[in-house]
Amino acid sequence: MTTWTQAALAALEAEAARSADTHLIRLDLPAFPGIPLYFKDESVHPTGSLKHRLGRSLFLYAICNGWLKQDHPVIEASSGSTAISEAYFARLLNLPFFAVMPRTTSTQKIAQIEFFGGMCHLIEGTDVYGAAQRLAHERHGHYMDQFTYAERATDWRGNNNIAESIFRQMEREPDPVPRWIVVGAGTGGTSATLGRYIRYSSVHHGDTRLAVVDPEHSVFLDYYETRDATLTLPRGSRIEGIGRPRVEPSFLPGVIDRMLRVADADSMAALRVLEKLLGRRCGGSTGTNFVGALQLMAEMKAAGETGPVVTLICDGGERYAGTYYNDAWLAAEHIEVGPARTKLAHLANTGEI
Repeated sequence: MTTWTQAALAALEAEAARSADTHLIRLDLPAFPGIPLYFKDESVHPTGSLKHRLGRSLFLYAICNGWLKQDHPVIEASSGSTAISEAYFARLLNLPFFAVMPRTTSTQKIAQIEFFGGMCHLIEGTDVYGAAQRLAHERHGHYMDQFTYAERATDWRGNNNIAESIFRQMEREPDPVPRWIVVGAGTGGTSATLGRYIRYSSVHHGDTRLAVVDPEHSVFLDYYETRDATLTLPRGSRIEGIGRPRVEPSFLPGVIDRMLRVADADSMAALRVLEKLLGRRCGGSTGTNFVGALQLMAEMKAAGETGPVVTLICDGGERYAGTYYNDAWLAAEHIEVGPARTKLAHLANTGEI
């Protein structure tokens, strides 16, 4: 093992020690007696999102595989939270970082990546995967390829991954075993980690089930039902961080117990309902999670079941002031949140779909 490798691993371990575990927020809705809702708040990570965990895992995986070298660049195909987190970790290790993204990417996203020292490689069209591979070859760097390695980079059996953290934090709650954990899928890494850990630890933690919510313009739910890995769509999801127009290698349907389709209007409306309940703004994927959690809670109530439901706050709403919280953007996307907001508020207040 090289001196640089040892130093890089030590730096990543020190960063993890500095980042205290994320909060678990309990929300008791009077309409759902005996069914508390918990939010694992991933927005408090240093880079502001759930992807901070993935970024650290990808760097550890690449270093331990011998793929990362001192002074050699790191390349990723991402214009969102993953690129922001990877830029942070690359700067920590003094490695150049390039995020490959379409030229149409918003200046706000570019600025966030550059804030952490990353460089944005803008391309025409949408083939960011091929462009990232070519750039890595040209610069003698390493292409992280989050969509392939997300499901295997994290130690799903423990080591303070998100699943172990949730169950450990739930241990002191009145009812410590979640009935459902609800998440979205972008790379598929989070759902793979949770699904594997739930099965691995079921002898200790009981019967927890994993539900994955899928937005519009995503093939994951259809793939879950058909197992047709060739499925594609002509456009991507409007909910940043989740949903994909193609089946990604890291998405593992076999570890998922149920999938739910969530309309974009419902996700956007949920952000406004959730803002009233939590007193803060969250990102679009959190709205999608909330819709799925409410649906499962309503089904539990109707069936006379009780127990906790856990979901994620994936990132904060400050990144989306110009989109999800902007009426002009919603109008341009032909998203009407009024009726959906009324429906979701009724569900949260009455427990009835």
